[in-house]
Amino acid sequence: MTMDSIEKLNTAIAVVEEARGVPLSASCVVHRGEMLELLEGAREHLPADLFSAENLLAERDRIIDEGRSSAESMIATAREDVARMIEQAAIVQAARDEAKRILDEARDIAEDERREVETYIDGRLATLEVILNKTLDAVARGRERLEGADDKDVLSQLHTDN
Repeated sequence: MTMDSIEKLNTAIAVVEEARGVPLSASCVVHRGEMLELLEGAREHLPADLFSAENLLAERDRIIDEGRSSAESMIATAREDVARMIEQAAIVQAARDEAKRILDEARDIAEDERREVETYIDGRLATLEVILNKTLDAVARGRERLEGADDKDVLSQLHTDN
C-alpha cells in the first residue's frame, strides 16, 4: 500500500528546498501551479491514506489483543498443567512411600516367621535326635546282650519278655 499524500508532501518539501532563493531574504521562488498541484494531490489522497493508517492501527491493536489473550490462555493452561504435575508427583511419591512401608513391613513379618519356623524345626529335630539317641542306645544294648549270651540265654530272655 502506498501513501500518495506523504509522497506528494515530500515532493513539495523537496521543491521548496531546491527553489531559488530571493536575495537578502528568507523567501524563495517556486512555481505556483506545480506547488498547488502537489499540495492538492496530497489533500485528495490524505483521507484515504489516513483511513488506511487507521485500519492498520486497528489491525495492529486487534493482533496485539489477540496475542495477549492467547498468551494469557497459554499461561493459565501451563499453570494448570504444572499444578496437575505437582499433584501427580505428590501422589506418586505418596504411593512410593506407602509401597516402601508395605515392603518393609512384609520383610519384617517374613523374617519373624522364618525365625519361628527355624525355631520350630530345631525343636522337632532336637526331639527326633533324643528319640534316635535312645533308639541307638537300645539297639546297642540289644546287640551287647546278643554278643554275650548264648542261645539258651537269648531264648530264655525272649521267653521271659513275652
